[in-house]
This record gives sequence, C-alpha cells and structure tokens, in this order.
Amino acid sequence: MLHSTRTSRRSNRKSKSKPGRYKSLQKPNGVISPRVQQVGGEHFAIVCVDPAKHRSEWMMADYFGNILIPPQTLEHQGPFFKAAMELVRQTQLQHHIEDTIIVVERTGNYYLPPKRAFANAGFETRVVHPFATKQYRMPADPGNKTDETDLHAQHRAAVAGFGLCEFDLESPYRELQLRARHRRKLVEKAAALACQIREHLHLSMPGFAGLFDHLLLHKSALALARRCESPAKVIELGRTRLSRHLRDNNVRHQMRTIDKVLTWAGQAANDPIQDGPLHHAIWTELEELYEHFHRRIATLEQELASYIVKTPYVRLLAISGINVVSAAELAGEMGPTKHYANANAITGRAGLYPSRHQSDQTDNSGPIIRQANRRLRCALMRIADNLACHCHYYRAQADIDLGRGVDKRASRVKIAKRFSRLALACVAGDQPMKHPCFQQPDSILEKLRKFHHTIKRP
Repeated sequence: MLHSTRTSRRSNRKSKSKPGRYKSLQKPNGVISPRVQQVGGEHFAIVCVDPAKHRSEWMMADYFGNILIPPQTLEHQGPFFKAAMELVRQTQLQHHIEDTIIVVERTGNYYLPPKRAFANAGFETRVVHPFATKQYRMPADPGNKTDETDLHAQHRAAVAGFGLCEFDLESPYRELQLRARHRRKLVEKAAALACQIREHLHLSMPGFAGLFDHLLLHKSALALARRCESPAKVIELGRTRLSRHLRDNNVRHQMRTIDKVLTWAGQAANDPIQDGPLHHAIWTELEELYEHFHRRIATLEQELASYIVKTPYVRLLAISGINVVSAAELAGEMGPTKHYANANAITGRAGLYPSRHQSDQTDNSGPIIRQANRRLRCALMRIADNLACHCHYYRAQADIDLGRGVDKRASRVKIAKRFSRLALACVAGDQPMKHPCFQQPDSILEKLRKFHHTIKRP
C-alpha cells in the first residue's frame, strides 16, 4: 500500500477545502434538490426497493418521508412487477405526485431484475450503495437491521443525494468488460489448476516437475509423464520405446530430453511411492481441464482483439508494455472517456489516492483508500507493472524511484497516475500522440498481427 504521512505543520496551506470545490453537498449524479424545488417536496416521491434473490421489499414515500405505500413484498415475476407499477401510478394520481424516482439498493446482481423492470416501465431508476444504506440506518436504528429499516435508510440516502444515476455501458465496451472479466477468472482458475497438477505429479513422480522450467508448456515432458505413472515405468520402457511413443503421438522431441528423464528415474526408482497410480490419474484429468481452459482463454483473447479495434483504446497499443489483453481490460473497466472530466477522475474512481484524516491543526495522510472500483484499480496497476518492465520511458522513472529508496508499491501508483493522464489524452484525442513512450503508428498493426499469430499457433 502507498504510505505517505504528512503531519500537522502544513496547516497553513488552507488544507480543509478549496473555495468553490463543492457546489453541492450531494453527489453530482445524485442531485435531486432542483427537481424537488420545482414541484415541491409533497409532490416529489421516492420509491425504495431492497432486493433479494427471488423477491424484494419496497415502499413509496414523499420527499419529506410521509409514507404513501407501506413496505410490502414484491416477487421477481412479471405479473407482480406490473401490479407494483400500477400501484405506483395510482398513488401518484391520488396524492398529486408530479415527479418520482426509483431507488434500488445495489445488492450483488439481485438488484438487476427490479431495476430493469422499473426502467423499462419509464421510471427514472437510480442505485444506492449498501454503504450509504448502512450509514443512514445506524444512527436511526442501531442494532436493528430489517428490510423495513433498510428501506427507511435508503429513503434518507436518496434525499441526501446518494441515489445515484448509473451509466450503462454501450457496445462494444459492454462486451469488452464481460469477456475480459470472464477471461481473467479463467486465468485465475487455470493458475490454481497448474498448482494442483504439479502437486499430484510430484506425489506420483517425485522431482519430475523440477526437470523442466515450464513444465505445462513442454509437450514432450507431459507426454512422457502421461505414459509413465512412476519412475520404475520409465526405466521399464527405456530410451527406444519412449522415443517411439512420442513419434507415434506426433510429439516433437529431442533425445536429450528422454535421457534427462531416464537419469532422473534411475535416481528415484528405489523410493517407495504410495498411491502413485491414483495421483497419476488425478493429475492427468486436471491437465485435460487445464488445456480446455487455455483453449477457451485463447478464444476469448481473439474476441477481445476484435472488440478493442472498434474503440479508440486501440491507440494504446502503440505503447511498449501494453498489449491487447491489458488494453481491453482497461477499456472494459473505464468505458467511454466522456464520463471522465480529467485524469484525476480516473484515478479517483480507482481509489489511487491516499486516505486523509484532518481535524483542526492535524492533517495526516495514510495508505490508499480501500473503498474503490477494484477492477479498474487492478487494470491500471497491471499496466503500471508492465510499463515499469517493458517501456523505456516509465522504466527510467521506476529506476529513479528505486535509487531514491521509494517503495516499489508507491512507485507503481505514481506510474499508474501518470499513465492515466497519458491514456485520457490518447484515447479522447483525435490526433496522433507525440510522446517519448509511443512507437510508430504502424506498431499497432504489427502488434495485432503478432498477437493473432501467437493465438493461432498450435
């Protein structure tokens, strides 16, 4: 984590807040006060929905908190949604409600059915974060968490401007986000499988995995391990029969690989192996699943390449250290640049800034904040790691920080913040970028060509 502690001696710098920084205490995409002023609080209604997996609790109240529809259960089925919306419209007519918003708590993916249902019916639908619900429930109902108290807290949060408008990603950003997240999960599962494969292989053939630097990429080594469930079996088959087995299965190999395996088997043959055949069967099954994951990952990467070229994020491929996958992950998590006023909005959403505690003369900053968009933060930090290793411009900055004794994590955060400014200018602009880290424009096509060739390679 980024640690940067600054003490109270800076208090002369007017650190509490800059004049004019906040025009409203409400969140920018949660402001409702102008609309309330226009129609009056008694004619402005808020419908609060607390979703669960199969049903939701909901109620309707005016801006001042007068309950118009008491809390009741809403099943997540079409007829029940239609009945609820008809009840809302009748209540609007009965109480002369001129403006209404729907506020749904963001609970996992369970909030999507009621949110879509109300939005498709023409209601303005907003989202309130569970943290906001909790903070507005605790002072009023400490130690009492029920669906009804949550609905009351959601109403208070919406009145305070925490019922936020949620922007839906349009195509192709939506597809990029879903496919990039799916690919990332498959990569994580494949990595876990690789550890399990090595574990069971070691239990059946101790020391075999250590003979090769990249075992799961070594086709001939895996073919030999599948054929022989123990060191004794390797010695029994011998050099000639092992080579014939590889040729029969069209596995390219060198005789020195077989000699290396035979040498290892001669040293390990006398060690007793318990349940060796069972562990051999387990790791071979896991290896088949591992290969399936990798084929699916390769397919997803091809799809990511086909979508990234439809967005301006493809321009980032001109930077050394950024390839199709990292650019696609960033595009899917960031979305269109029109949603960001400046680069600080990007790193602010990702939570790449230090936490702060200021009171009177005390002004301390600490580690980077914890509550943030973690996926966007991960995408930026992965790119920062790649840039520090493969881009001469950012590598030089990382080396300077290293020489000054700056923590490596703090150095990566600095690179991520600098890159966010460059990325916003590159993606949002319509002119070729002139920057030391950019390669020639044709490098984008060359990188895409090499990426396609690598994916297609058997």
